[in-house]
Amino acid sequence: MKIRTIRRHIRESLRSIARNGWMTFASVGAVTVTLLLVGVFFVIMMNLNNVATTIEEDVEIRVHIDVAANKEDQQILRTQIEQIPEVKTVKFSSKEDELEGIIDSLGEEGEAFKLFEQDNPLNDVYIVKTKNPVDTMKTAKKIEKLEYAAKVKYGQGEVEKLFGFTKISRNVGLALIAGLLFTAIFLISNTIKITIVARRREIEIMRLVGATNAFIRWPFFLEGLWLGILGAVAPIIVIGIGYFYILDYLKPKLQNHFIQLLDFSPFIFQVSGLLILMGALIGVWGSLMSVRKFLKV
Repeated sequence: MKIRTIRRHIRESLRSIARNGWMTFASVGAVTVTLLLVGVFFVIMMNLNNVATTIEEDVEIRVHIDVAANKEDQQILRTQIEQIPEVKTVKFSSKEDELEGIIDSLGEEGEAFKLFEQDNPLNDVYIVKTKNPVDTMKTAKKIEKLEYAAKVKYGQGEVEKLFGFTKISRNVGLALIAGLLFTAIFLISNTIKITIVARRREIEIMRLVGATNAFIRWPFFLEGLWLGILGAVAPIIVIGIGYFYILDYLKPKLQNHFIQLLDFSPFIFQVSGLLILMGALIGVWGSLMSVRKFLKV
């Protein structure tokens, strides 16, 4: 296609948007409302997924080493644990470190445990993390069978519930996002179809004077593209400003908690790119599907 022809199509598509004011407003409005809903829900789901991932990554296996094990036995146990395919890291924590951790965690009440510093009853511990948190239970059962592993703790019962909850929440989130996207595509494409159906006489005249299908289709293709992009602008601004102030308000309050929201950058720019892409694709798709009804393909 010649550059001059491309310029002509771009010019015609922009003129058409300006000429069909109310229809343009309706199409952009439909894109704006649906993409705003999709964008807000996407931001919420991504942050919930980030919290779930953070919680999962904090799950660890605590392997209490048999008090009868000497340094060499401890090293053998560590090597055996590291050879398990699902294991990511193995960290040693001495019984002195364990006691100090208990004292620190209890604050003033922990002072009473200082009496055990001379005769420490705790075990040395290996802190194990898996490559995939879901493999925690399976890995713990393998470690339990190893010699010198006196006790293996990983929050049995609670961890299974946690992983079950995060799995369900992710699946529900994906299903809701898919449903919103389908609704958005349906609403936006139908609004754009109404816009183009209202101009069917224009298409028929172009066909009567000998215009090819491609020549007719390109301005509508570009018009759908502009409508989709224009409709994504307001949601991007609203979500960007809203998320900035929400983050500014909540981040200091959540600083000492395990719940952490995604940083403004690059997350909000990724969301913006996604909304522009969705708006453009839906706008183009709606236009092309509508024009097809008036063309002999």
